Amino acid sequence: MKISLVRLSTKDLATLAQRIISNAQSGKYPVISNHPLVSTMQTSYAAYDEVYTKQIYSGKGVDVAQADRERDLAYKNLKAFLNGYRKLPTAVNQQLAEELYQVFKQFGLNLERLSYSSQTAQMKKLIEELERPENAQKIVALSIDTAFTEMKAKHETFEQIFADQAVANADLRQMSSASAIRKDLEKNLKSYFNLLTAMKDVPGWELFYSDVNELVKAAKNSSGNDKENNQPKSE
Repeated sequence: MKISLVRLSTKDLATLAQRIISNAQSGKYPVISNHPLVSTMQTSYAAYDEVYTKQIYSGKGVDVAQADRERDLAYKNLKAFLNGYRKLPTAVNQQLAEELYQVFKQFGLNLERLSYSSQTAQMKKLIEELERPENAQKIVALSIDTAFTEMKAKHETFEQIFADQAVANADLRQMSSASAIRKDLEKNLKSYFNLLTAMKDVPGWELFYSDVNELVKAAKNSSGNDKENNQPKSE
C-alpha cells in the first residue's frame, strides 16, 4: 500500500481521508472497530477539512473600501459646500462658512487621498473640532448640521467595519497553518496504512486491507489525472 500523500491535491487528500474514515466506521470490519488510530485520524481530518479551503484574509476588504468611499463622499460634499459658500460675499453667514472652511483646511483639504489610518486620525480631529460649541453653532446657522451628522456617521461606520476586518484577519492568522494541519493528517494516514500493511496477512484483516488498498489506488489515479498536481504547491 504505497502512495505519496504529499503529491495529492488538497481536495484529493481530503477525499481520501474521508473515505478511509467512513470505511473504518462502516462496521464491516470488527478488527478496526474503536481503534484509537481511527479516532486520531478523524480528529486531524476534521481540523484539515475546516481550514484547507479557508481564505488567507477575511474577505472584508470590499466592505471597507465601500465604507471609505461613502466617508470620502460625505467629507467632500461638506467641504465643497463651505468652499463655494464662502466665495459669495453677499450670502447670509458667508463669514461663518469661511471660518468653518478654515477648520477643514487646518486638518488638510485632501483627507480622502490619505491612507485609511492617516485619514481616520485626521477625520477624528476634524470632527472633534467641528463639535466644539462655537463651531457647532456655525454649522446650525448654515443649516448643514444634517450634512455634518452624515459625515460623522459615515466615518464611524468605516471605523467599525475596519475594526471588524482587523479582528477577522487576526483570528485567521492565529489559526494553525494549513500546511501544518496537512502534515498532521498525512502522518496519521501513513500510520494507519502501516498498521494495515503489517496486519494484512492476519485473519480478519485480509479483506479489510484489500478494501482500503483500492481506496488508495483510486486516490493515486485521481492524483495522476489532476492538473492541480502539476502546479506548484501553495499549502
